[in-house]
Amino acid sequence: MATVVTTSYPKEKIRILFLENISDVAVKNFRHHGYTRVEKISKALTEEQLIHEIKDVHILGIRSKSNITPAVLEAAKKLQAIGCFCIGVNQVNLEAATKKGVAVFNAPYSNTRSVAELVIGVSIMLIRRIPDKNKAAHDGIWNKDAQGSYELRGKTLGIIGYGNIGSQVSVLAESLGMKVIFYDIETKLPLGNAEDARSLKELLSRADVVTLHVPETPHTKNLINKTTLKHCKKGAIVINYARGEVVDLEALAKSLKGGQIGGAAVDVYPWEPEKNGDRFETPLQGCPNVILTPHIGGSTEEAQQNIGEDVSMKLFNYLEKGITLGSHTVPGLALPPQEGSHRILHIHNNVPGVLSEINTQLSHNKINILGQYLKTNEAIGYVVLDVDKKLSTQALHLLKVVKGTIKVRMMY
Repeated sequence: MATVVTTSYPKEKIRILFLENISDVAVKNFRHHGYTRVEKISKALTEEQLIHEIKDVHILGIRSKSNITPAVLEAAKKLQAIGCFCIGVNQVNLEAATKKGVAVFNAPYSNTRSVAELVIGVSIMLIRRIPDKNKAAHDGIWNKDAQGSYELRGKTLGIIGYGNIGSQVSVLAESLGMKVIFYDIETKLPLGNAEDARSLKELLSRADVVTLHVPETPHTKNLINKTTLKHCKKGAIVINYARGEVVDLEALAKSLKGGQIGGAAVDVYPWEPEKNGDRFETPLQGCPNVILTPHIGGSTEEAQQNIGEDVSMKLFNYLEKGITLGSHTVPGLALPPQEGSHRILHIHNNVPGVLSEINTQLSHNKINILGQYLKTNEAIGYVVLDVDKKLSTQALHLLKVVKGTIKVRMMY
């Protein structure tokens, strides 16, 4: 009979909490690998609720509505990793998570196609003024005319933010015969025949359709405002499927009503209801040629399946192998298993002498290191050690008292 080796984190003791109706794919993946304490809650929790719930949670899964504050992380004494089952990670205080040695993963690519397709779809609808014609038909008014309706072919698409989604929109738009220009604060390789605009003002002045695909940062807050809207071509279309704070909706509503902007599609808002069925208000309600959607840019069956697979596998690989590729907090490492050893993960403050002390402690106690990996960022260091199975428990205790230690865990 094989000897059962007890590690510091037996699977049956690891609690995994998924919030906000995360895809069942993630739940099934963990249960399939022997994790039995997997709980799924359909809604986001308040800070107070999170502080109460997270005390004995090892893995937390969230989407965009859960705010992981320093107070929540302070209460999370056992938390190893957070999986953001969405594109962004701005709902997590990354600085606090880094200080606590909590790995934070997301899915930056998994819903790219879903968002890009919808952007192209609403572009066609808006340039043909379908929202107004649709409303008239529902009101029993027959309004057949071609005035103000155009093809996308030959028009210029201006993409603000040429990242994963922006570049995918670029490819789809060009296949429809559009001319594509983009503006990004970082140098990006243009795809196809896309051109890099020299400034935001230049892009706005040239584009027939403007679409935003930027993160929410102090730099991007109200990036589209009453001043920048004046730079747009008269009758231009504005699309925001990025973040709620990047467009000043009051200014956009005024430009729509005044005719400077010819139409808009908005999927994200500065304030969004907590749950389906709640009352929702925005200055854009009642504006001409406007499509409003409830933050569903990435809400397709395919995208949610992809996100569930992607993030759950990143969490699983961190738990079982110590792999941190894609983490926004713990430095990224990918490493093979080492036969005949137990793997210990050591997260510490990035100060001089830690690795030396680790090696000294193990050497003085005659603990052989079979494999060792180190990666650091500005705040913390991440060491993965493969040590002799017979001495792994002793090594674990020695590493816990190394100066600067944040977190130590033995995997197998």
